[in-house]
Amino acid sequence: MNMKLEVVIVPVSDVDRAKAFYEKLGFRLDIDIASESFRAIQFTPPRSEASIIFGKGVTSSRAGSAELVLAVDDLDAARDELLGRGVNVSEVFHYAAGPFNNTVKNPRIAGRDPEGRSYFSFASFEDPDGNRWLLQEITTRLPGREWATTRARTIDIGMIAELLHETEQKHGNYEKTHAKHNWWDWYAAYFSARQNGSGPEQAAVAADRYMSEVLHIPPV
Repeated sequence: MNMKLEVVIVPVSDVDRAKAFYEKLGFRLDIDIASESFRAIQFTPPRSEASIIFGKGVTSSRAGSAELVLAVDDLDAARDELLGRGVNVSEVFHYAAGPFNNTVKNPRIAGRDPEGRSYFSFASFEDPDGNRWLLQEITTRLPGREWATTRARTIDIGMIAELLHETEQKHGNYEKTHAKHNWWDWYAAYFSARQNGSGPEQAAVAADRYMSEVLHIPPV
């Protein structure tokens, strides 16, 4: 039997304000449906299989009471991306008594986990209602923490088409200012950066760097 966490409901007080925030955050807008007394908005974090839903008439929970965790493979890059989007993100920290343990006085200690362990380094931010998000760096998962894959994952053709279109637009800027090159080399570097969580601007910088430092394509 398959049971996948699909949606987490986030209570908010101002739907349009929350929508603007999560758009700024870089989450994908999936739905925005409304009737006279009801509105539901669904967003999905980059590369996530679980989504969040908020709106009017969705939940009776107090706005700002949600606490959520986003797993990232590069905490510094994730912070830089969010800061670049105008999000107020905390400095990196670790927990004095171990991940998520708030039972001790002053549970958060500034800086990365001294031992550099996967799961142990964090940053945090809040949405306009005070719903709390943690960024948890997971570079290597512990044994038994991943389900065995029994069949090929379904390819989202629409998502690939959208990313190809975005890549073509970003590559156009590079193509105008650099010597002749294989477009697929730039595309591959851009795709790789986007799949690893970089935003469009960061991915373009990464692709430019790859072309310059690895393939030595000069500007014109």
